[in-house]
Amino acid sequence: MNTKPNTNTHDTTQTKSTLKAKCIKLGIDVHADSYRVVRQMDHATPQPAQKFTPQEFLVWARKQLTQAEHVHSCYEAGPFGYGLHRELEALGIHNVVVRPQDWDELHKGVKTDKTDALALVQRLGRYVEGNLKELAVIRVPTPEQELARSQSRQREQLMSHRMRFEAQGRSLLLFHGVRIKGRWWREPQWAKVQIQVSIAVVELLQVIRDLLLAVQEQLEAATTRLERAATPQACGVGALTSQVLEREILDWNRFQNRRQVASMTGMCPGVRASGAKIRTGSITKHGNRRLRTALIELAWRWVRFQPDYQPIKKWRPVLLNPKATGTVKKKAIIAVGRRLAIDLWRLNTRRTTAEKLALK
Repeated sequence: MNTKPNTNTHDTTQTKSTLKAKCIKLGIDVHADSYRVVRQMDHATPQPAQKFTPQEFLVWARKQLTQAEHVHSCYEAGPFGYGLHRELEALGIHNVVVRPQDWDELHKGVKTDKTDALALVQRLGRYVEGNLKELAVIRVPTPEQELARSQSRQREQLMSHRMRFEAQGRSLLLFHGVRIKGRWWREPQWAKVQIQVSIAVVELLQVIRDLLLAVQEQLEAATTRLERAATPQACGVGALTSQVLEREILDWNRFQNRRQVASMTGMCPGVRASGAKIRTGSITKHGNRRLRTALIELAWRWVRFQPDYQPIKKWRPVLLNPKATGTVKKKAIIAVGRRLAIDLWRLNTRRTTAEKLALK
């Protein structure tokens, strides 16, 4: 059988070029020792969850950049900070950190790392396509802002430790028949306490007192550092309060309107509406708890130091009325605090002046 020679000069073996996906989405459930990751290629069905160590995941994530034009990822905020976010961004992956929530929205009673990662990647897919309400994205602070906020929060933790030790001492004294108020561990109160109980009880109290003195020393040092960093403020805004507000807000320019500021405080009333029925409830407490506490304390101080401030003038008859109930006063001071946050935003973004707000 005769065979004709191959006269085709083209290579009969054609190399198929690997087609890149347009977009890869990664839902990451983060733990200290391992990550569960669900990947979705374009609009395909999400793939089964994969398990990586933190080091293995970064190597694998870098490879995804060669397989798609764009790579997006997300994970929940938690105790691990924002180190992973910064590493992913440095690789060129578009990452968002989202607010933690219960992803078992149908209450099936099944909640695992795999289901959480799957829910994250499904939400991320819709978020990338333009539905920005699918994820509650958290603003990631810069390393400098994160450190400054940690310093402020450490002082708060020291304050909590001191209060707990003080309560332990009072409880021990009460157990042995001595009721005492205030800071029992300070002089001269400590000298009076020692003569009211036995030597054995004094020895127990001395352990708690030593811890209290150490915590108090660190608390005073932390307070001094924060106050030194403060800038001049309106009358009634203490150096410490101004630093707490600044370090929790991070950047006043992040807000586009007054509604966003009020929402951040969590001091907006909840609403239930169906048809023609509308009912408002208690505040949502949706925002920053530390910010809310600082604003309430500041609002009460402004009742004294800023009497011409419009919200104070409006609510003064309620706040200073001895016959008003605690609930009524609480609602009034929350209204003042919410307005105060908005006016502080306006001041710090130069939308108004202290003179226009009648501030001293």
